[in-house]
Amino acid sequence: MHQYLKAIGFGNLSTKRELKEILNQVENNYTHQTVISYNESIDFCELQKDFGQGIGIALYGEMDEKEKFDADYYIPYFKGNGVTTFSEVTVEKRIDREQYVGICEDPKVGISLIFCVKNGVEYKKECQFGTISGLNTSVTFSGLALSGKILFPVKKSPQQIESVSEASDNRRNLLSAARNGDQTAIETLTLDDIDIYSQVSRRLLHEDVFTIVDTYFMPYGVECDIYSIMGEILDVIEIENQVTKEKIYQLRLDVNELQFDVCVPKSEVLGEPGIGRRFKGTIWLQGEINF
Repeated sequence: MHQYLKAIGFGNLSTKRELKEILNQVENNYTHQTVISYNESIDFCELQKDFGQGIGIALYGEMDEKEKFDADYYIPYFKGNGVTTFSEVTVEKRIDREQYVGICEDPKVGISLIFCVKNGVEYKKECQFGTISGLNTSVTFSGLALSGKILFPVKKSPQQIESVSEASDNRRNLLSAARNGDQTAIETLTLDDIDIYSQVSRRLLHEDVFTIVDTYFMPYGVECDIYSIMGEILDVIEIENQVTKEKIYQLRLDVNELQFDVCVPKSEVLGEPGIGRRFKGTIWLQGEINF
């Protein structure tokens, strides 16, 4: 049973029989279908069913010439809004099944972001048409979280906000230059990192770590598309799973200047989310490539 079914309101599923009933609903009453041809007798099919605003389950498998569907695997999904990043995207197929992971580098974060491609069938179709070469495009991220905590914001003066913004812009420019082999930029970044480490070490003697660290985006565990995040809440929406009636928060976050939506069960959130406060949790990162 997929661990992140809980994130979209199916936390009460406990047996394979209950899961099969839900998957049968997806197969028989899907809200969206995408089909691509493998050969003359077999098609690969994606069936999606929404169970609330922006949340649902996608079922993948093969369909033969008699339109008999043979399910292979499924994933819970959450559809984000807007555009999170513009960058070059590399897409790789998983070894064990017809599923794709995407990799992109955004200078705001400084690391390679690996995500589950939600519209992998659409990507496969674009590949068949031969319209993809050097994929420079935008990506819409979204995250599924099993739980989370709400933290108060860090109070900053207008001068501090301006200073942080200026430092962030300078660091992005240096990272871009360093990737192009600029030795001076590499040395400057190294010295900056040493200075930051020294400043943080001194401040930790008298301050809480979450006062010093305002926001972060870090890989978590051994799964390549799982991240630990903390970001400012820009918007809060409460929705309901149409089947289980579980309440779910959909939070619009600003994490390291990346803006995307996160879905988390209301019962598993410690604290009351509000605009300006911060959300801290672990997410499964999904992304939709905008072709």
